[in-house]
Amino acid sequence: MNLGFISDLHLSETDTSLTNAFVDFLKSHSSNLDQLYILGDLYEVWIGDDDSSSLITSTKDALSKASKAGLEIFFIHGNRDFLLDSSFAESTGISLLPDPFFFDYFGKKIALSHGDMFCIDDTEYQTFKKQVRSPKWKTEFLNKSLDERKSIASSMRDASKKNSSQKDLMIMDVNINEVASFFDKHGIDLLIHGHTHKPNIHELDGKNSKLKRVVLGDWDKTGWCFYLDSTSQNLEEFRI
Repeated sequence: MNLGFISDLHLSETDTSLTNAFVDFLKSHSSNLDQLYILGDLYEVWIGDDDSSSLITSTKDALSKASKAGLEIFFIHGNRDFLLDSSFAESTGISLLPDPFFFDYFGKKIALSHGDMFCIDDTEYQTFKKQVRSPKWKTEFLNKSLDERKSIASSMRDASKKNSSQKDLMIMDVNINEVASFFDKHGIDLLIHGHTHKPNIHELDGKNSKLKRVVLGDWDKTGWCFYLDSTSQNLEEFRI
């Protein structure tokens, strides 16, 4: 079984070339992948499943076609698209997964996550995350009109960019001790995540073997995908 893992595309109305690259990626991989895992932040912002913009319509259509072609697609929420819900999943044929998600693959225990759960040094972000992920906040937000939600999301995005530019990059990265604790607690062999936009494969010393942490890259001028099958694993960068 051939698996692919992507994250952090941050698709938006303002970058049609990136959207086209994602649509082309789905078309070309519908026949050579069995499963595709999208580990969050597929969209730059998600204001509700009732959004019918051209971006949402075109990507929903592409996901639906890929699903019907036989590609199993799984999705974990990111910090940008955590409001994506069951209506979207049902209309596209994708499956929503919890964060983190665990599965066994050829004798290896694998964990998937968007990755922001490991960035515990950014306490301001973690506080904000707890607030907006609460059922009360989500219900109040989704009960607003589409235009109101767009305005709020735009303001939140601008504030996020401003705050990020003023923070130490180390604070926004994963906490290595938190990652190590996660490996120990769950007894995993491989962790795959995104969020930090720092693509790499890191090795950790396990009790009996080398453990691996794969960090997926964000899509911009190039795209990234981690490919995994029974005999090989590759983190590949490709031109968009």
